[in-house]
Amino acid sequence: METLDIVRLNLFSPMVLAFVLGIMAVWLRSDLKLPEGLYSGLSIYLLLAIGLKGGAELSATSFAEFWRPALVTLLLGIVIPLWSYFILRRLGKFNIADAAALAAHYGSVSAVTFSASQTFLNNLQITFEGFMPTLVALLEVPAILIALMIAQPRNNATTKWGAVLRELLVGRSILLLVGGLVIGLLAGKPGLEQVAPFFVDPFQGVLALFLLEMGMVAARRFRDLRQAGLFLIGFGVIMPVLHGTLGVWLGQVAGLSLGGSMILGVLAASASYIAAPAAVRIALPQANPGFYLTASLAITFPFNLTVGLPLYLSIAQMLYQ
Repeated sequence: METLDIVRLNLFSPMVLAFVLGIMAVWLRSDLKLPEGLYSGLSIYLLLAIGLKGGAELSATSFAEFWRPALVTLLLGIVIPLWSYFILRRLGKFNIADAAALAAHYGSVSAVTFSASQTFLNNLQITFEGFMPTLVALLEVPAILIALMIAQPRNNATTKWGAVLRELLVGRSILLLVGGLVIGLLAGKPGLEQVAPFFVDPFQGVLALFLLEMGMVAARRFRDLRQAGLFLIGFGVIMPVLHGTLGVWLGQVAGLSLGGSMILGVLAASASYIAAPAAVRIALPQANPGFYLTASLAITFPFNLTVGLPLYLSIAQMLYQ
């Protein structure tokens, strides 16, 4: 398919259109609102479903096929928060706490963007490695810890590292994702088939409903863009492109398929808004949520969902020619 056809297919997909509908609902001051319990239920479903499918695929994957992608993913988890912090401090002139908080968010990953990338490739009938959810788990925690550790030598606040680690390791996102991976790994593909009517077949519909809510959440953060400033807006767009390009290239180096490299690029380009905010609130309470939540939710997430997915695929196609 031509690049414009791919962009059009993504923009008019049910997932992206549901996200736009959520934005419009806020702008039009609609009374549309998902019950809080339903929103939590949808996030639990998506994270567990991602883990189950990834674990089942990992059960049929050899170590020789997996170790290189795992290694480059850990490398991304180290490099991205380090140079993001450096850029935010030197060029953006952010204070230590805000720079570290932003670096933690951009070093970590958005599971919803990851899910959207899988759906995007499935719609294009482009295959990818089934163990990619394992890379989500590998990227999530180390990047956050590294970013928070950067700030500690010059951070006046005393960090309760036990509380931070607990929030990261037993918080909802990591617990469900890793727990799903373990269940899928132990049960294998035959076990996944038993729950496929619930965790596989309805997945795209649940993702569309979740993105409807995310559109409303993102729209409420748009009002904070003025506070964020032009530098942070540019950071929220340019850095995902740089990180995404690096992720795609490292995926090729690690021997991933075109689709797998594109997804690794998406992981590198995305910014966390579940695990990272929870850890930052504990480790860096003085950091400004108006910066890190606005950047991840109101800038990077919409950019990746609408423009980033076809862009990272185009980069992968150029590298694999």
